[in-house]
Amino acid sequence: MTGRRGGRPLVPAYLSTGGLAGPGRARLDRLSVLSAAPAPRPADLPAAQLALLDVLDGGSLTVVEAAALLRLPVSALQALAAALLDRELLLSRPPVPPAERFDPDLLKRVADGLRSLRQ
Repeated sequence: MTGRRGGRPLVPAYLSTGGLAGPGRARLDRLSVLSAAPAPRPADLPAAQLALLDVLDGGSLTVVEAAALLRLPVSALQALAAALLDRELLLSRPPVPPAERFDPDLLKRVADGLRSLRQ
C-alpha cells in the first residue's frame, strides 16, 4: 500500500487482500457507492479491510475513489469490499444513473428570466 519511486507498490495487490482471489457473492461496479455499516468492527479483520473501513468512516465513496485513496487496484478493492459486504460491515448501492438529457427550451426560458431580473 505504500509506493516506491518506480511507481510499483511495495506490497502486491494479492497480498493486500489477505489472499482473497475475487469478489464474493456481491458484485460491485466501479462506481458503486460504499459506506461503512453502523456495526461494531470485529478484532479479527485484516489490515486492508480495516483501512477501507477507516477511509469510509463518516462518509461514502465510490469503489474507484476508495481504491485511489488506498493506492490499490480496483479489482483488489472490490475483493476487500465484497468480503466486508458478506460480513455486513459495509453497505453498498448501485451507481447513480446518468441524468436524462436536459430540455434546451427550459434552459433558454431560465436564462431569459434571469436576464429580465437584471434589468
